[in-house]
Amino acid sequence: MHVHHLLNNNSIANKFIAQLRDVTVQEDRMRFRRNIERLGEILSYELSSKLQYTTKEITTPLGNSKVELPANDIVICSILRAGLPLHNGILNYFDDAENSFISAYRHHPNEDEEFEIKVEYLASPSLNDKTLILADPMLATGRSFVNVMQALKQMGTPKEIHLVAVIGAEEGLKLLDEEFPQHTHLWIAAIDQKLDHRGYIVPGLGDAGDLCFGSKKQH
Repeated sequence: MHVHHLLNNNSIANKFIAQLRDVTVQEDRMRFRRNIERLGEILSYELSSKLQYTTKEITTPLGNSKVELPANDIVICSILRAGLPLHNGILNYFDDAENSFISAYRHHPNEDEEFEIKVEYLASPSLNDKTLILADPMLATGRSFVNVMQALKQMGTPKEIHLVAVIGAEEGLKLLDEEFPQHTHLWIAAIDQKLDHRGYIVPGLGDAGDLCFGSKKQH
């Protein structure tokens, strides 16, 4: 897997990530969602460098101009619910893409700290020979990405896969490297070193879904 780590170089993305992590800023849900959306836009710009391009001639008021334009048939798939603002950011840049939505959540069958990833809802076009962009802001254990990709297999085989995340843990990256095809690209803003006993990224930012949309009843 090819990992593209945004914070390897300083940019305005540092500010957006800092605000996402900051407990004094997190109370503003609109800003939290917008910062995830902004990072989706930045990561999409970076991702666009790995797409295929074709030459097209366009007519301006004063003449003609040749330009290289993306040629990929893109499907953006976000993992509900935390993935929605990230999806919007990606869609802002790839505005003619098809869209797919899938649910994945942590199910605690014994009402303790152990959990499994449950996938229950899927709405998607065919993925055959498409460029799949699979988006989830938090890459913790990596099991959500793996389970979702298993569920998406019924929709066909994509030509290429790009994973997009805001913050991840090294353990999750290791699992994706083992489970996804070798040519997969991961576009990620920040990589943290570890998970806590509940499987949350440390230092991370907390529960992205709750911070975006409010708390939920535990399953």
